[in-house]
Amino acid sequence: MNRRGKLYLIPTVIAATTADKVIPNQVKDALRSIRHFLAEDIRTARRYLASLKVYDTVEALSFERLDKDTPYSELTAILKPIFEGHPVGVLSESGCPGIADPGTLAVRFAHEHEIDVVPLVGPSSVLLALMASGMNGQQFTFHGYLPIDVRESARIIRDLEKESRRTGRTHIFIETPYRNNRLLRTLLSTLAPETRLCVAVDLTGSSEFIRTAPVQHWRKNPPALQRLPAIFLFNASVTKQ
Repeated sequence: MNRRGKLYLIPTVIAATTADKVIPNQVKDALRSIRHFLAEDIRTARRYLASLKVYDTVEALSFERLDKDTPYSELTAILKPIFEGHPVGVLSESGCPGIADPGTLAVRFAHEHEIDVVPLVGPSSVLLALMASGMNGQQFTFHGYLPIDVRESARIIRDLEKESRRTGRTHIFIETPYRNNRLLRTLLSTLAPETRLCVAVDLTGSSEFIRTAPVQHWRKNPPALQRLPAIFLFNASVTKQ
């Protein structure tokens, strides 16, 4: 019999103060049995769990840090509770663990050690943006961040645009909020006029903005993007009007 605990992937909000709208009761029900967590930032993880009002106090909860610098060799130690039969929750800084998130490391470890993994439903900015873009949702690639160097970013964008024109694939990127406008300028100066571009900002939040249009339309009236989380998608395939 497998007496190990399960690894729960706990979604978090992607816009402040939206937990009541986007975090389902299923997540709160699962949390009631979890006392051990892995998180990128323990302070924000505590604050998030406190906001859900599941626990009488979060002070009794146990946290271990799991971020991009965590070596795989440390996972046996930080996941010790799971080997003792306790469930462990993985919290992302934003959205769903394992999607552009170091939680992937814990999930990989769990599969390699025959630990059950339980993904819970919650908001994913990548999927919400794709759903709202009107672009190909059967063939798409999420690339994460483009290189900081503008010339290298432009080269990658041109190559992916050619691939999208040939295959119909949608390409998806995220960016640090303070570089949103720079990435938008790079996309508008690099992509062909007829390529469709979607910009999705502050998804589920009070400043939510989602729009898809050909690049030539964006160039006529480019928006000044706020310093809020944003997703950028483009597709260069020819569509029937």
